[in-house]
Amino acid sequence: MTKANWSYPTQIRFGPGRIDELARACRTAGIARPLFVTDPVVAGLPIAARALEILAAEGLTASVFSGVDPNPIGANVEAGIAAYRAGDHDGVIAFGGGSALDAGKAIAFQQGQNRPLWDFEDIGDYWTRADADAIAPVIAVPTTAGTGSEVGRAAVVTHEAIHTKKVIFHPKMLPVCVIADPELTVPMPPKVTAGTGMDALAHCLEAYSSPFYHPMSEGIAVEGVRLCKEALPRVMADGTDIEARGDMMSAAAMGAVAFQKGLGAIHALSHPVGALYNTHHGLTNAVFMPYVLAFNRPAIEDKIERLGKFIGVDGGFDGFLGWIIALRREIGIPNGLKAIGVDDTKIDIIAEMAVVDPTAGGNPRPLDAAAAREIFRRAYEEDLGL
Repeated sequence: MTKANWSYPTQIRFGPGRIDELARACRTAGIARPLFVTDPVVAGLPIAARALEILAAEGLTASVFSGVDPNPIGANVEAGIAAYRAGDHDGVIAFGGGSALDAGKAIAFQQGQNRPLWDFEDIGDYWTRADADAIAPVIAVPTTAGTGSEVGRAAVVTHEAIHTKKVIFHPKMLPVCVIADPELTVPMPPKVTAGTGMDALAHCLEAYSSPFYHPMSEGIAVEGVRLCKEALPRVMADGTDIEARGDMMSAAAMGAVAFQKGLGAIHALSHPVGALYNTHHGLTNAVFMPYVLAFNRPAIEDKIERLGKFIGVDGGFDGFLGWIIALRREIGIPNGLKAIGVDDTKIDIIAEMAVVDPTAGGNPRPLDAAAAREIFRRAYEEDLGL
């Protein structure tokens, strides 16, 4: 596979074997004493051991912090900050899936602030409350291909006291360097590959469908959808397909860049469900996807037809929706919420949380509580309403 150096939206060292450059990336970023932030599962894998060996060989001894939940909570960030300060660290290596990346970015951001983390929620100009000079640099090393958090300026953290996912934002949360090595994603089990891959697709699809004006992001989203269509079935069939793994890493980063344009009801509903039921974010997005598409049809039918033509799907909106359903079936995504452990006892709470989620405003159709309940109910009853 071709290797490349990219600088959009930040420096990206892409290609097989680029993990060997981790120590050099740290030195370039001015990091001499990194805190290695990961999750308990990845911490025990050979890919983590190899990364630490690469650092040690160059004289950089990192401390490991792996206290990150699958859906990071505020307490994880606080514990990471304590580890950061105890080790007198000067930067963070965020190594793992979206949870570790978000936690690592939040730790690097919050360790120098004097206000609570929640004061920096992505609302208006809240980010200007932060001391920008106190934000530590981050090297992001994704080991999954889904969230694209490695190229994002925000972190999603659950405020456990109110069971709500909060988007914490600051422009300087963007990692100074990304090492996107597709070889690191090979150990991902099929279920994680499927869920994270559908997360990348959800980002691209919702960004494309958002009514806001951002043609650059919209163009990136279109190609991201095509890469998901071509590469996701390939990595599910053969997890060692490095070229397809690389394409999915690209699609994940492209989705995160594209959703500067907006997201929508898939994420607005997935966030409260994940906060209340601790479901896997990408899997939850995948379950909601066809039901949100069907709801948004009156506003996006022509756009989806254009997208279908570009990626080689015939039949207009119906053909595109059929492709989504077939893809989910092929890679083992369940049809409804019951299969991922979600009941309907909190439907009203979820609807209320969805409409105030920061992503709701990007939905092509207005998302009020009645609409959120309708989409949830259809996903629960596996009824597309066709």
